[in-house]
Amino acid sequence: MSYSSWFNEHAKKHKLLVKKLVADGLHKEEIIEYFDFENMKEKELDFCPLYAKNKKCHDMESLNCYLCACPNFRFNDNGIKTIEDKTQYSYCSINSKDGRQGVYGEKIHQDCSKCHIPHTKEYVTKHFDLHWHKIMSKCAL
Repeated sequence: MSYSSWFNEHAKKHKLLVKKLVADGLHKEEIIEYFDFENMKEKELDFCPLYAKNKKCHDMESLNCYLCACPNFRFNDNGIKTIEDKTQYSYCSINSKDGRQGVYGEKIHQDCSKCHIPHTKEYVTKHFDLHWHKIMSKCAL
């Protein structure tokens, strides 16, 4: 699956879930709380394939899934640039000290698995918008 297809499919799922939560009368703080990993794996099993495995994408105690993709993640399915005969497809726009560039054959992808920045309740609260796609608008290059 390409970055773009995942991004667009996830945006649809996110929009539907937020629409349901707003219709149920939840406000900003309650919506953010709802996206806590423990709650999501119990109530929204189809939102993420890792929920069924009780597995987190990031090893952190309190994982918030509202910003499943990071607003600092940049990608291009056609490649961004060539580095030593390898094609880079993604990178971190803030060059997080906890991220790294992973080389997989002839491809270079950003590995964010050790970065916790966008998955804390505090970060989500600061950058919150009911329209996930607005927050993530700079991701696709």
